[in-house]
Amino acid sequence: MRKIAIGSDHAGFELKEALKKFLEKKGYKIKDLGTFSRERCDYPKFGYKVARAVATGKFERGVLVCATGIGQSIVANRIPGIRAALCYNIQSARLSRQHNDANILIFGAKFIKKETAKRALEIWLKTEFEGGRHLRRLEQIARIERRLKK
Repeated sequence: MRKIAIGSDHAGFELKEALKKFLEKKGYKIKDLGTFSRERCDYPKFGYKVARAVATGKFERGVLVCATGIGQSIVANRIPGIRAALCYNIQSARLSRQHNDANILIFGAKFIKKETAKRALEIWLKTEFEGGRHLRRLEQIARIERRLKK
């Protein structure tokens, strides 16, 4: 069973809650890192929490939601080891796993329907990384991360 960290800001709260229930029904172990209401808040806090939880290995994968998904993408991808993919449909979710080994899936609540997000999330969780030519590219990203740490 995979352990998944999930988070959102106020604009993504409703979709996050729907995805959380969906995952729990599927038998996944979920850790909600906030926010816990529709009260206005800032997305970086929650994007950082989820990204750190995945980067440190406490959770295998993460899911983030905000209004557009752009802010959460910017925050999560600042953390070394994170490959966060902003996806608006099933095909992009599948390809983010096959080609990029994405470990965080991000949705923009204003741009995706709940049922599409659920299906995309399910596909994303079941899709394996293809490796091959794509592994070479991930190794290039890892080299960039190591250079930035210096």
